[in-house]
Order: sequence, then C-alpha cells, then structure tokens
Amino acid sequence: MMDVAKLDWTLLRTFIAVVDAGSILGAAKRLGSYQPTVSRQVAELESQLGVPLFERTGRGLVPTVAGLAIVEPARQMAASAEAVTTALRGIGQSLKGTVRVGCSQVVASYVLPRCLASIRLKHPTIQIDVVASNGLSNLLRRECDVAVRMIQPIQSAIVTRRVAELQMGVYAASSYLANRPAPRRASDLTAHDLIGLDTDDTLVRALVAAGVSVTRESFVLRSDDQVACTRMVEAGGGIGFMPRVVAGSLKGLQPVLPRLPMPALPVWLSVHREIRGNPLIRIVFDELAEALPTQMGLGRSRTSRTVTRAA
Repeated sequence: MMDVAKLDWTLLRTFIAVVDAGSILGAAKRLGSYQPTVSRQVAELESQLGVPLFERTGRGLVPTVAGLAIVEPARQMAASAEAVTTALRGIGQSLKGTVRVGCSQVVASYVLPRCLASIRLKHPTIQIDVVASNGLSNLLRRECDVAVRMIQPIQSAIVTRRVAELQMGVYAASSYLANRPAPRRASDLTAHDLIGLDTDDTLVRALVAAGVSVTRESFVLRSDDQVACTRMVEAGGGIGFMPRVVAGSLKGLQPVLPRLPMPALPVWLSVHREIRGNPLIRIVFDELAEALPTQMGLGRSRTSRTVTRAA
C-alpha cells in the first residue's frame, strides 16, 4: 500500500478534470493546459496510487473500479482546497493598511508599476508607498517594509530571497545610429559617444572584463541616476547600457553588440525578520516574488532561495 503522505494531491485536480471531460484533450482545455502535461500527470497519479484509473473505450476514457472509488473523495478535497483559497482571499481583502516598498529609480519607473497594479487588483484595501531611491533604504530603521535591490543586503536580521536576474544589454537610438556606423566589435565602442555612470565604476569594470578598454572619461555623458542615463540614450545622445526590460519598453532603441557579455544583475527581495509575519507585508512580499520575474521577462530564477541573515 502506498504512503498517503507522499501523494501529490495536486494531481487529483487533473484526475477530476479527465473524469468530467471524458478525455485527455477535454481535460487539457478545461485546465488551460496541454495534452502531454495532463497525460503525464494522470500517469504519475496512477504510479503513486499503484493502480490504473482509466480504461480506453470507444467513448473515450472511462474510470476503472479504482478510479470510481476515489472520484467523490477527490471532489471533496477539491472543494476543501477551494474553501481554503476563498477564506484566504477574504482575509487578504479585509486587511487594510500601507506597505512601503523601497527600490531603485529604474525598477520604480519601468518594472514595479505593473506589479503594483496587479497587487491592487487582488488586494484593493492595501495601499503601497514606493520609496524610489538609488540609495539603499535601511530596513532596520523601517525606511521601507520591503526592499527590491540588485545588491544582497548585508544587514543582520534580514530575510532575503533572490527572485530573478536583470539581464543587461547595449542600446542606441535610431537617431544616433543614423549618423554613426553601428559598432561591429566590442573595441569599436571606444570610438562612440558612450553614456554611463558617474561615480559608480560598476559599468567600467564590466566593460573592461569584456575586453573593452574604457575609463570613466570614456563616457561623454554621465549620471548615477540610471533613469537619466536611459533618457539620454533615448534622446540619441549616444550608446548606453541598460536592463533589457527597460529597453523593451522604450521606442526607437536598437540593440548594439547583442553578443557582448554583460553581467546579469541579481534581484533580491528583502524584509526585516521581525515584521515578515505581518499579514500586509507578507502579502506584498509574496506577490512581488511572484510578479517580478514575469515583469522582467523571466520565469522564476533557478537560484531563487530565501536566506535569513543572523543578527
């Protein structure tokens, strides 16, 4: 007899859909899934239970004796799961309050808006303050409740989850490239007007590592405000470096040297350990962990993990 504790209960939802539809194809349509996926899930459930659940007939798939025996219990479990979801949704909608989210100006301008709109649709009673700053908001001093950063916080007592990676690229406006030949090799960048950071040497170090000999003075337009740099590139001021998700939201930009190796920036979601259990903060934290990878054009990061830094 199988160990019930090891049963994947989510497969029962697929089982019920096949019973009701009478076929794998019909179940896939009901679930918004694909035939191979549904077929694989049914086979997995049969493997876990150790018995066949369906027989193929001229009318499609018909439950076996074992399949019929678990139909009603499976439906009851599905109803219970729905009741749990409804109860939690009711709790989320009844919560009222404000959560402060700290992030860089680029994330606040180009990534976060759609995430916040989605959260507001699901939780209309939660208000969100966005603390847009390129400086690191201090979670310990409660300058923000949840932080979205490209650098893992080193403060003690911080719960941190790596949720995605921000892919970087090189771009120029069509108006700039209309007057200058596009670079074909990385070394050609030194002959162009480059736009980059002022006091932060991250970009210089990344380009040097990629084989491009540059210094701070190689950039003719500089600002540590990354939104300002983005606008300079968009205006045709030169070749710039920005997240791909940002470039994709702007008009008139063209990728330059798409194979130039640019380091991806890890995206960290952080919250103070003592307030992590606050229902409002927990909802916003979890919603952002789900939405940020999607808005950045990614699935959930393979390196996604939660780290609690000891005090």
